[in-house]
Order: sequence, then structure tokens, then C-alpha cells
Amino acid sequence: MAARFETFVARRYLRAKRKEAVVSIVTAISVVGVAAGVMALIIALAVNNGFSNELQKNLLRGTAHIDVTEKIPGYGIENWAELISKLRNLSHVTGVAPALYGEVFLQGPLRSKGAVLKGVDVRLELQINDILSHLKAGSFDRLNAASVPPGIVLGAELARDTGMMPDSIITVISTELTPFGPHAITRRFRVVGIFESGFYQYDDLWAYTALPAAQQALSLGDVVNEIEIKLDDPNLAPEMTQKVQEIVGTKLLATNWIAQNGALFNAFRMEKAVTFVTIGLILLVAALNILISLVMMVMEKYRDIAVLMSMGARRNQIRKIFMLQGVLIGLTGTAIGVVVAYTLCHFADRYRWIRLDSQVYALSYVPFEPRLVDGIWVAAGAILISFLATIYPARNASKLTPTEVLRYE
Repeated sequence: MAARFETFVARRYLRAKRKEAVVSIVTAISVVGVAAGVMALIIALAVNNGFSNELQKNLLRGTAHIDVTEKIPGYGIENWAELISKLRNLSHVTGVAPALYGEVFLQGPLRSKGAVLKGVDVRLELQINDILSHLKAGSFDRLNAASVPPGIVLGAELARDTGMMPDSIITVISTELTPFGPHAITRRFRVVGIFESGFYQYDDLWAYTALPAAQQALSLGDVVNEIEIKLDDPNLAPEMTQKVQEIVGTKLLATNWIAQNGALFNAFRMEKAVTFVTIGLILLVAALNILISLVMMVMEKYRDIAVLMSMGARRNQIRKIFMLQGVLIGLTGTAIGVVVAYTLCHFADRYRWIRLDSQVYALSYVPFEPRLVDGIWVAAGAILISFLATIYPARNASKLTPTEVLRYE
């Protein structure tokens, strides 16, 4: 019953009369401030989560979880077939594939452009690479065909820049070191497919061909310069890297996608912390508005407080009345902020409201990924801050002496 009394009085005080319009305005500003802070923080965290997860997803579509390379770049990994057989037997390994990377120039009808040529075993590559499973045009299977000229699959941006279409012929220029200096070697390839991963760096730079064709284009023997491994759980990469290192020996180096992209994900974590601090200041301003609103309410209602206390209301009940007022303001603002934030995030991500230059940001739009746990702790933090703002005015209200107040009325 006491709790109902305190809640009833707190709600009545929040409905200010005309002569208390200033208090009503400050209260409304407090609600808006809490809502704005909660909404901004949830949206900012959703953008951070979206960028981090989308970049991670795109990275893992085109790269392996663990890479085995030479410690000192030389003539390549010669016993790659034997190593692949051993690595395939490790637990959690779902795919192992050889790769030969080389920097080349592609000469098309529009212009020449630098690219990364990747020679792959077509059958094994599909076990670790999701990009080539869904081509924009053409067929990845045509790389297997022993055709002359050999087939090549280009990224969408790379094909667009060089002016290449499916079934057209492109010239691949590589460099070979001779006793007389660098020597350019040209090879002709037929474009048998075009892929679009959504990750600009891949679409703009990468080209795939069969491993024998890449070895010939780069003037190499039966060697590769990387062995790529895919796991059933990407998060096991650090642990599995140690086991892979034991198998490949000291001349080769095993690294994983987490270590390779550590700086990028550290930057996202730092940005998340900075976002929380800067946007969290909005909630502090809202808390200050709540404190001002309650102080003004106490000054406006000191006669009512004296009457309530003279009628038997205890001091802790008076304190709870004003604390409930602040918490109600915080709850209302938090509820509005959460609903608006999640609604905006849903539609902004679904319809891709904010477009980006993929050449700069690697993504063509701003992804929004609001998490339930983020909304819970942001809401809890906003309500806690609102509660803390009530302590000082509520305590002052409970310290009023009824006889002193009513004596001068």
C-alpha cells in the first residue's frame, strides 16, 4: 500500500499544472535528453558492430583461417602436396588448399592495371573460398578445362576497369629475373568468370586461375607460396596455428586471420570505447536535467511536502516519491530511445539508407547490427544514471521540517 501511495504522488507531481509550466518543460527536456542519449548510443554501437562483423565476414569469405608461408621468401614450398595430406588430418580442419600468389599487370582494351594473380587447385579452393561459389558471371569450373589460352576469373571492379567481359581475351604481364635484369613475360588468358564479393579490395585487385597456369605465367616450377587452411570454427585459429606450426616445421611460418588483422579489430574496439565515452556525455547532460527538474519540483512542492509529513508521511516515503519521479523520467526516456533506435537500425540496414564510397570504406553502405545485450546494458546504465541524479534532491526533500514550512504559510 505504501508503495502505491508513493507511486501515485510521484506520477501526480510529474503532471505539472499551468503555473508549473517551467517544471513541466524541464521534465520534458529531461525525457528527450535520456531518449536521445540512449538512441544515439545504441545506433553508434550498432554501426560499430555492423562494420566490424561485415568486414570480418568479407575477410573470411576470401581468405583462409590459417596460412602457411615461407619464413624467408625464396623459391616457394616444394613439398606442398605432402603437407596438405598431413594438415587435412588435424581436428577442426574442414579444408586445405595450395595457393600461388603473384603480382602482375593486366592489359585490357580500356587500360592496364596491377593485380594479384592467385593460382589455385579448383577442387580444393572451393572448400575454403566462398567467393568463387557464387560468380556474378561465367563459371569457376571452366578453370579446370585444359584450354588454350587458359581461363581466368576477375574481380568485378578489376574487370570493369580493364574493360573485360566474359569470354574475352586479356594479357597478363609478369616479371622474370634474368642475369641481364628483369624481363617482362606476357601470357594470354580467357576470362571465364567474374566475381563480386562486396569487399572492394578483393573485387578491385584479385584474379584467379588454375595453379599450373599461374606457375607458367610466373615462370615457376611445381611450387606454391602459401597453403591455406579453413576451420569449422574461425575462433579456434590461434590454438590451431600452434598445431599447424608443429607439422610444417621451422622453415615455414603459420599465421592466422586474427593475428593478421589484429590492428583492424583493435581499432574497432578502441572506436567502440571512444563512442561510449563521447555519446555517454549526452546521458550525463540528461541526468543533470533530471536533477534540475527535481530540485525545482522540491522548491515548488515544499508546502505539499510539509502537509504530507504532518499527515503522517514518513521521511523515507517523501524521499522515495522524488526518487520515483527521476526513475520514471529515466524509464520513459529509455523506453522511447530503445524503441526508436532499434526501429531506425532495422530499416536503415534493410534498405541501406546510408551509402558509402566502397573505394574508401571497403563497403558500399553503412551496416547496422544492433545487439540485444547492447540495448540491455545501455538501458540499465541510463536508468542507473537517472536514479543517481535523484539522490540529492530527494534527500533534501525528506529533510524539510513541516512546522517551519507551515509557520510562514
